Amino acid sequence: MSALLLVPALLLDAALGEPKVLWTRLAHPAVLMGRAVALAEQRLNAGDRRRAKGIVAMAGLGVGALLLGWLIHLVPDYGVLEVIVAAILLAQKSLVQHVAAVAGALRLSLGDGRRAVAMIVGRDTGGMDEAAVARAAIESAAENFSDGVIAPAFWFLIAGLPGLMLYKISNTADSMIGHRTPRYEQFGWAAARFDDLLNLVPARLTALIIAVVHGRWNVGPVIVRDAGLHRSPNAGWPEAAMAVVLNLSLSGPRSYGGVKTDFPYVYPEGRRNAGPGDIDASVAVLWRSWLGFLAGVVVIALF
Repeated sequence: MSALLLVPALLLDAALGEPKVLWTRLAHPAVLMGRAVALAEQRLNAGDRRRAKGIVAMAGLGVGALLLGWLIHLVPDYGVLEVIVAAILLAQKSLVQHVAAVAGALRLSLGDGRRAVAMIVGRDTGGMDEAAVARAAIESAAENFSDGVIAPAFWFLIAGLPGLMLYKISNTADSMIGHRTPRYEQFGWAAARFDDLLNLVPARLTALIIAVVHGRWNVGPVIVRDAGLHRSPNAGWPEAAMAVVLNLSLSGPRSYGGVKTDFPYVYPEGRRNAGPGDIDASVAVLWRSWLGFLAGVVVIALF
């Protein structure tokens, strides 16, 4: 049943994305989830035993998301509302639009490219050259294809709308409080670890999809080798697959908050002179991989 509902949800998201005319008037569900996380953090992230409080907060948010998903599932409308909510919480078209915008901006000027990529990455962008801007956009494309498309769709397949809702609240919490900073390191520990757990299979599935749909059957050892070079236990998998398919070195040194970090390159034997054309190529990878995933979901729905 979940696969039958996921097919129209994927198509609806790919066709419409996030219409501004709608979300300028209404609060997006992801925004509402963010408000819930912020409220929990404001109320509980103080005093002693912050890790324990963070565990309680994540458990409460997770149970709330599961219950809301289950209540929507119970609406007797043949799954129409479930499809709409799932489509809203998937992010294929919006991801493609944001990544493609960096290529367009970079063709105008380096400054425009820096400003565009700053909207989708958290690193410092002021000192980036053209190659660094392009790599950042491509890395974001790979990571967010896993986080924003394959992972929520995977959990919808496994546990219906409650599973997708649980994943989204976890991913939202991780993005807001799952940081290793004095404020969040203890309180956000549960959110970060739970998000890592929920992304364990989808991240590897994403890498497999990217490689297979591009006919790169023999690159498994390279992806396994380089995925572990990434600072994230999961993001390295789709990023390594994207790097191999595009023959580009990704990741590498970058700056956060004015502090330069010397991260290793993923697929170091690839090219490093990335540009707008490579961003366009990554967008093509996203659509081809999305189509391959959609075909897989259709097969599951039929059998």
